Amino acid sequence: MLELAWPWLFALLPLPLLAAWLLPRARGLIGAALHLPHLGVAMPQQVEGSPVPRARRWFAWLAWALLVLAAARPQWLGAPEDVPRSGRDLLLAVDTSGSMSIEDMQLGGAPVPRFAAIQAIASDFVQRREGDRVGLILFGSRAYLMVPLTFDLKTVGTQLIESAIGLAGRETAIGDAIGLAVKRLRERPQPQRVVVLLTDGVNTAGELDPKKATELAVANQVRVYTIGVGADSMRVNSMFGSRVVNPSADLDEKMLTLMAEQTGGRYFRARNSEELADIYRSIDKLEPAADVKQSLRPVDELYWMPLGGALAVGALAFLVPGWRLRASRGIAPA
Repeated sequence: MLELAWPWLFALLPLPLLAAWLLPRARGLIGAALHLPHLGVAMPQQVEGSPVPRARRWFAWLAWALLVLAAARPQWLGAPEDVPRSGRDLLLAVDTSGSMSIEDMQLGGAPVPRFAAIQAIASDFVQRREGDRVGLILFGSRAYLMVPLTFDLKTVGTQLIESAIGLAGRETAIGDAIGLAVKRLRERPQPQRVVVLLTDGVNTAGELDPKKATELAVANQVRVYTIGVGADSMRVNSMFGSRVVNPSADLDEKMLTLMAEQTGGRYFRARNSEELADIYRSIDKLEPAADVKQSLRPVDELYWMPLGGALAVGALAFLVPGWRLRASRGIAPA
């Protein structure tokens, strides 16, 4: 669609008339002709009060109109295109240690390992973060950045679904996971740095102590939401019969709570899949995704077209009368 950025500039169109009315007339040249012996012609000069040739007047008006059109900035506006707003920078840190294989969670009424429940529910959480940059960290004995911060939420979800228990080792390096997340987030805008950490145990590996990692997160203004995963009780069968055990006995809730509180986040406890889904919905409320109801229209500036036309018409205003005069004298233009 063709539009003008500054249409009010068309009010300048009558400016030459106003100038002609207000300013005194210039005195013309005295003399009937200008003799050019080397050409063998005599060009009539403008005498006082002689009108400007009509063709030159029309050219001048056309050039002025084109200049005003160029100043009004004609633009071609393309169709609206939705663009994601740069919202939060959110890193999802997921524990892949050996204990994540414990089947104390349920999906669709069937028992599943903890990691399978996280994969199903967290991938849905990721898809709801439209407008945010989301990345994925997997940690076990060490922490690895699987997907850097990106708007491509489908890739993040796919990488999470395709991950496996033990991929990063069988132990739990919580401190390293937080340290890696802080390293990746510290260059991002301060109010937008968020980490969501899911684990079912206690820090048993890695080079960075969780306390030191928390201090780094506080210093770099990274909010950490921690989620402790695992049921409080489950029935197991053994050679001595059936008994009830606590599969989450090793979960370090005290450390996870302190980590969240000191960084401005919050600690959540997910004993089953329903609680885990509710936790993600709570995080959605605490850290709302960016508003994606934003679009832009590509703009192509076209001012150069009338500007070029004005220059061409201005040149013709001086050339055409000369051609006509030479033609009347029987002289071919050079």
